[in-house]
Amino acid sequence: MPALVNYSGDDDFCVGGAFYTNSRDSGRSCSISSQVDLYCPSRKRARITAPFLFGETEFEQNNQPSINVLPDECLFEIFKRLSGGKERSSCACVSKHWLMLLTGIRRSEYESSKVVKENIVSVSDDVEMILSDESDGYLTRSLEAKKATDTRLAAVAVGTSGHGGLGKLSIRGSTSYRGVTDFGLSAVARCCPSLKALSLWNVPRVGDEGLSEIANECHLLEKLDLCQCSSITNKGLTAIAEHCPNLTALSIESCPKIGNEGLQAIGKLCLKLQSISIKDCPLVGDNGVSSLFSPEHSILSKVKLQGLNITDFSLAVIGHYGKSVTNLMLGGLRNVSEKGFWVMGNAKGLQKLVSLMITSCLGVTDVSLEAMAKGCSNLKQMSLRRCCFVSDHGLLAFAKFAGSLEGLLLEECNKVTQFGIIGALSNCGLKSLALVKCMGIKDVSLEAPLSSPCSSLKSLSIRNCTGFGTSSLAMVGKLCPQLQHVDLSGLYGITDAGLLPLLESCVAGLVKVNLSDCLNLTDEVVLALARLHGGTLELLNLDGCRRITDASLVAVADNCVFLGDLDVSRCAITDAGVAALSHAEQLILQVLSFSGCSGVSNKSIPFLKRLGKTLLGLNLQHCNSISSGTVELLVESLWRCDILF
Repeated sequence: MPALVNYSGDDDFCVGGAFYTNSRDSGRSCSISSQVDLYCPSRKRARITAPFLFGETEFEQNNQPSINVLPDECLFEIFKRLSGGKERSSCACVSKHWLMLLTGIRRSEYESSKVVKENIVSVSDDVEMILSDESDGYLTRSLEAKKATDTRLAAVAVGTSGHGGLGKLSIRGSTSYRGVTDFGLSAVARCCPSLKALSLWNVPRVGDEGLSEIANECHLLEKLDLCQCSSITNKGLTAIAEHCPNLTALSIESCPKIGNEGLQAIGKLCLKLQSISIKDCPLVGDNGVSSLFSPEHSILSKVKLQGLNITDFSLAVIGHYGKSVTNLMLGGLRNVSEKGFWVMGNAKGLQKLVSLMITSCLGVTDVSLEAMAKGCSNLKQMSLRRCCFVSDHGLLAFAKFAGSLEGLLLEECNKVTQFGIIGALSNCGLKSLALVKCMGIKDVSLEAPLSSPCSSLKSLSIRNCTGFGTSSLAMVGKLCPQLQHVDLSGLYGITDAGLLPLLESCVAGLVKVNLSDCLNLTDEVVLALARLHGGTLELLNLDGCRRITDASLVAVADNCVFLGDLDVSRCAITDAGVAALSHAEQLILQVLSFSGCSGVSNKSIPFLKRLGKTLLGLNLQHCNSISSGTVELLVESLWRCDILF
């Protein structure tokens, strides 16, 4: 052995040489293969057929793993035979090249599950787990902004393929230089054929090729949401229609290259479609929209059309053939006239319509509103926003014929006055009424006697109607004795004298009260509210009521047993008020806000700790008298409470 180690002669390595000179002797050593490279003195210098150089650079070059020299075809065949999802994920982590190869393998092309099922009779628990991983799943992944890249999307596709694949994928926004492209979407299609819901928002580099690949591989797709996809055209949407017969929901927004042709394919081939939403697509017209409503097999129940170049013809088709529509939203339809809405109502086809929302449509007038009320006998929820031609006359007619109406919302309908509101309350069984920025309402008292009370109304919301004052509020109080939810936010004109009669007339007991930015209200209102409705009140918002002081908190602490949400932001609250709240034994507050209360200081910290036993949310923003260090200590004490500072 020393001679072997210290040998310094000229003999070389013999590659693949025989250990014995006699062929008969070679059989005596069965454990040594005839092809093993051995060192032995050679009688004749052997020919070196491959370089074996010991220079540093050349050695490193020849010492690379041999698998890297395999062609992609061989790697492809190897990857197809990987035993499960864990192995695939491990290989995907080796290099970007391997990851890209794995994304090119369809899930159906893997042979591992077939081999396991055919050749193994008795399997262990580990194998059972691997087999179960191959079944269809419903995993959800969401990529946003800078995280939305092809590489990350490919990694997600490969990583989830062993667990049934993605069921829901959402991509929202991507960078212009390295964002998601057709390649990334194609990787998802090949690895995740179980995909059922796909949402693409602001991905300009994804076009028809990627969407067509989804259509060709993901036949189980049920929901598709396209928003600001400027490269997708009718071709991509047609591919979805041809290969995804299970599509039930489609949403298209701000896609400038999608028009009538794509929608016609959807209407013809996607017979299970139940929900359609189209917004701000300039190429969509009457031909596309009307093709979605077929007299034979249309089961559309939810329809949203906004900012489209459609005319009266589309609304006439909806009125005749929308027999399954339950929710209808129409907005910004500038080319639809009064005639279109009138025909839609008189067609009598919207008998199942339950909810109707109309925004910024000049064709909605008193005449068309009455026709819609007559034609939609089961309508329960009605919303009119920025319909400037609707007046008291149309509102009264609508309330008269809409016998099933339960909820009414009017926003920026400036021709409607308190006469129309009171008439509507008297003529139908409304349960909820909301008025927002209706500038036609003025604070005048009615000389005529009021109609019978509207005992069905439970929720009243009057927000930012600057003309609504004390007299109007007193009339509402007499008309609505069963109110439980009251929202009067932004009514600068109401005072204690107007609100007190309303509080006294609500015999059912108020549950939620929002009085934010009612600048003229004082502690007298809160004292009356706590005394009359303390046994039912659960939410109280006094944000911006600058004349509310600690006296209100004392009343709340003494009377409000079930109050869980209290907001006294920007009120005249001090440490004394916080102390009063903390000593209330029966109070179980979960959300509390003192934002902008400069009178609350570090002295309130012990009281806040006591309140924090039940608090889940505490807002101390803009409390300038509380130091940041004190808040840090409070955060450590109230570990289960979300504190804003």
